[in-house]
Amino acid sequence: MIRRAILVLAMIAAAVASAGSPAAADSSTPGAYAVGYVDASVSASGRSFSARIYYPAATAGQNAAVAAGRFPAIAFGHGFLQSVSKYYSTMQHLASWGFVVAAPTSQGSLFPSHSAFADDLNAQLTWLVAQDATAGSRFNAHIVTTRLGLSGHSMGGGASVLAASRNPAVTTVANLAAAETNPSAATAAASVRVPMMLVAGQKDGTAPIASHQRPIYTAKPAPKQLRTIVGGFHCGFIDSSSAFCDSGTITRAVQLQITRRVLTDWFRYYLAGDATAYDAVWGPGATGDPQVVFEGVA
Repeated sequence: MIRRAILVLAMIAAAVASAGSPAAADSSTPGAYAVGYVDASVSASGRSFSARIYYPAATAGQNAAVAAGRFPAIAFGHGFLQSVSKYYSTMQHLASWGFVVAAPTSQGSLFPSHSAFADDLNAQLTWLVAQDATAGSRFNAHIVTTRLGLSGHSMGGGASVLAASRNPAVTTVANLAAAETNPSAATAAASVRVPMMLVAGQKDGTAPIASHQRPIYTAKPAPKQLRTIVGGFHCGFIDSSSAFCDSGTITRAVQLQITRRVLTDWFRYYLAGDATAYDAVWGPGATGDPQVVFEGVA
């Protein structure tokens, strides 16, 4: 009887402990913050351009006050001939999870400079860091200046690799369908020591994995990941179709949901220091994901 009572008590204790354990957050859905945005004129490191910036806000909307606290910052590079508006939903999603995400509008011409775009991404981060200490700035005392990320799509993804190779202040890189650039993103990747994740589309007909993301991944020292969305396509990373777009075997809506989940988990782990995201980044949640083929070296 005593032994049975002890067993019952042990089962109750285990159940209570299990109930008290935090459940893994679903990063494919919006986070807890309202999202504000502002169109800003950026001037830093000898570079000047306009940018759209999304951030955690006290209330949703344009020019809203920033939410209480400090937040990691991410510079996001648009694709070739793509407006930054094509990425608003992904930027908004990241902001709802507690990140300040800024997208320079520069290098949108038919003949962009990939090297200059990389410098613009780094200047964007430099500007946000400076804003944290600028009295009267919207972002005064709101940026975690030691937690800086780079991201981007296609040309902007390749530029994010170039930028990381030039900026020792960067904490991590996670990009989408990164394209080879001039100068070479694959060559630059060899000198990037911070964690990097390359998200690819299995059916990408514009920047195929074999000739774009794979060489970058191969050259990059660990820690690194190549996460391939099953059935994903190049234009599946943008909010709406445009000229010369490819197609995949999943819908844009599904691909964007997967993209937001994978990106958010990565930045939660590496920028926000959220240990609960480990499973989704390196554990069974990542390696056993039926929607995303996992390759990685920690």
